[in-house]
Amino acid sequence: MPYHFFRDVTNDTFESTFGSTSVPNDTSFAQVNNADFLVFDRQRGLALLGPSPSYEFVFDVSSAVHEAPVFVPTQNKLYLSQLAPPPGFLPQLVIDLNQNPPTLSEFLSDPPVYAPNGGTIHNGLIYWGASGGNDSIGGTEQRSGIRTLDPATNETTTLLNNYFGYYFNTVDDLFVHPNGDVWFTDPTYAWFNQLTDTPPQLEPATYRFTPSTGAVSVVEDTIVQPNGIAISPDAHTIYITDSGAINGVISPYLPSSGSSFNTTNKRTIYAYNVSTDAKYLYNKRPIYLAQDLVPDGLKIARNGYVVTGAGKGVDVLDAEGTLLVRVQTNYTVQNFAWTGSDWQTFWMMGEGGISKVEWDLRGQQLT
Repeated sequence: MPYHFFRDVTNDTFESTFGSTSVPNDTSFAQVNNADFLVFDRQRGLALLGPSPSYEFVFDVSSAVHEAPVFVPTQNKLYLSQLAPPPGFLPQLVIDLNQNPPTLSEFLSDPPVYAPNGGTIHNGLIYWGASGGNDSIGGTEQRSGIRTLDPATNETTTLLNNYFGYYFNTVDDLFVHPNGDVWFTDPTYAWFNQLTDTPPQLEPATYRFTPSTGAVSVVEDTIVQPNGIAISPDAHTIYITDSGAINGVISPYLPSSGSSFNTTNKRTIYAYNVSTDAKYLYNKRPIYLAQDLVPDGLKIARNGYVVTGAGKGVDVLDAEGTLLVRVQTNYTVQNFAWTGSDWQTFWMMGEGGISKVEWDLRGQQLT
């Protein structure tokens, strides 16, 4: 960049973007803000976008956090959640892709699941990380944990809701390993976002849960706020995001005071090798420092590219963390999912919007 340039930041709530950088001696830089796609690696970036990429803003939704998208191919529907505000919201959302144009509606599972924050599909069941906890919500007590939803019957089942009697903080994101184990992150955001009535009881950590035995093992506890988690197509590498730049004060004696954003704290994606028995992680290394806000939702494309929602957009990286393409949005993206028979249509959702991209980057086929 030609001097003098300046990207304004704050240590509170203002979200600056790369495009908001002031570069008065390069008038062409103003075009960055208006682009749907920013290409940082010409060869690989244009290849993943394909010959005619498109971006479309589809649904104007509330300013609440929208998370946990799961595509059910047998129904051709995309399930997702709506979190606070307001606290205590129980219905979830579903996009019916059989309609033209697609429709968005509410649905309520039986029993309801409070505040799903991350999700995937495995053997026909939706696995949700339920992030909320309350003594009485919708007439029942709910605690953060892992639930399954059978989309054919609308019935839910609780698989996990405690660690030796401790409440989990915020079961945030998860995936199911080919061997059936569920790996999940547990930051403390439910307390900051008033999704739970109990202060955190555990350190932020990442766990491995074996449904066949009920065993829960901590696999990572060095990350400030573990958030997104995903596994490579060959199951040899696991990626975890640290969104510790968004954090707050925790005390069992004080009410939640919310959270704030500090650009100098952790907003990094880490990669780990997986042991041959798929029991533990090693060789932690940082691969990407988010260029906008924090890395939130995280998934791995079919070709091994790493995809993360970061601020007002989605970043596509190679497996080593080199930024290839950014999809820009006018709202903060929390999560995303691939849909369609070829897993090529890419839906994004977050605070105030749901949009989609058509490109040549395909997602992993999950059923």
